[in-house]
Amino acid sequence: MQRRTNRRRRPASSKAPDLLHAYNPIKTSATVGFMSGQELSSEPVELVVTETQAGVRFDWFLAQQFPIYSRVLLRKAINAAAARIDGQRSKAAHKLRAGERITIVLPDLPRSAPHPEDIPLDVVYEDQWLAVINKPPGMVVHPSRGHWSGTLSSALQFHFDQLSGAGGPTRPGIVHRLDRDTSGVMLVAKDDQTHMRLSGLFEQRTIEKEYFAIVVGVPDHDRGVIEQPIGPHPYHREKMAIRRDHPNSRPAATYYEVVERFDGFTAIKALPKTGRTHQIRLHLSSIGCHVLCDKLYGGRSQITRSELLRRPPDDDVLLARQALHARRLKLIHPHTGENLEPVASIAPDIQCVLDALRELRPRR
Repeated sequence: MQRRTNRRRRPASSKAPDLLHAYNPIKTSATVGFMSGQELSSEPVELVVTETQAGVRFDWFLAQQFPIYSRVLLRKAINAAAARIDGQRSKAAHKLRAGERITIVLPDLPRSAPHPEDIPLDVVYEDQWLAVINKPPGMVVHPSRGHWSGTLSSALQFHFDQLSGAGGPTRPGIVHRLDRDTSGVMLVAKDDQTHMRLSGLFEQRTIEKEYFAIVVGVPDHDRGVIEQPIGPHPYHREKMAIRRDHPNSRPAATYYEVVERFDGFTAIKALPKTGRTHQIRLHLSSIGCHVLCDKLYGGRSQITRSELLRRPPDDDVLLARQALHARRLKLIHPHTGENLEPVASIAPDIQCVLDALRELRPRR
């Protein structure tokens, strides 16, 4: 593997992929424009609800079909009657039935790529087709409301000569994502064919993802599998929830293994078998072991040395984000067929917590 940091390169260019029709489930000219960032056709995209899609909300169905668009934008399209069911206006909450025909005129996406920014990058691996980045904590992956600069997308634009455009104009090279406060390994595609092949590997679940976490509490078992369906939280829009028998819930499974036990805390290795939003955080919380400093699912966002060690006052903040790190990926290279296993060393702030916990007598 090759490793380098912060090398200046020319801004990337993005081209519309010729092979998107073969990979995208909605095969229309409008869709190719939507995926590549080109101007869209005024003709509506047509979809037919299948038996397996029946029962989900109208807006959730559209969000699954058009992942680059936010649900807010898709709801606006529904409310403006730009998205219809069997030619009729409908509500975003409408539960779809098999055989219903949906038409939607997709709104334009921004056609400009993120502005290149000279932000240091830790490149764990690189070849002519792809790269692996060790994303630092606190970095947003792609531009969004309130985060138009300082993103990973802007850093990639600065450092690489070429990036795929298959994810849309605001996500050059981005194949998958990590939460803002989760650090660790991320795959970056340099061309559209590589992007599509990597996306296919994720969809087929043949890429193994390993995370390292420090949790509050001690699991009852040294290892196990958490299988709980995940869906939208009933009243908190930023959270997900374990919701059985809910039409918008999806199956989710996470294997976990205890790495090291402490007094009231545990270091854990987690391997998600599915890729649901907030999956590891939610699943660990469901067994009474929420990720340390996970404000969303644990209630607090930072911890000091004195709080961690229960010793005389020391107000030094050791950690101010969730103690979750994407440590390793394991995959077959989409072009060469070789086994790749890039590893990102544990982020310094999480390592500080780990070192502090080791000062305590381990729990037996």
